[in-house]
Amino acid sequence: MAKKIDDRASRPDEDNPAWTADDFVRARPASEVLPQFIGQKATNELMRRGRGRPAKPHRKVNQTLRLDPDVVEAYRREGPGWQAHMNDVLRQHMPRHSK
Repeated sequence: MAKKIDDRASRPDEDNPAWTADDFVRARPASEVLPQFIGQKATNELMRRGRGRPAKPHRKVNQTLRLDPDVVEAYRREGPGWQAHMNDVLRQHMPRHSK
């Protein structure tokens, strides 16, 4: 028989009761309710969402590169971080002069 785990989240909580169908009908979006408690300016600041993850200052370039299968397999065998390791090796062998 499986061991029963005591999950606190599934226990009844008088401070946070389960919602009824009527509770869902009366529910309003936070953007309508918050201004009366914290003000419109604070609500706008709180509710503002950025698009995705912040951009890094030096982003990597997505580049298709054709390599021999044995070369890729050798780096993959190195384990996690093999692509970063390959990037480091390429950086060490970068041409030092500009044309």
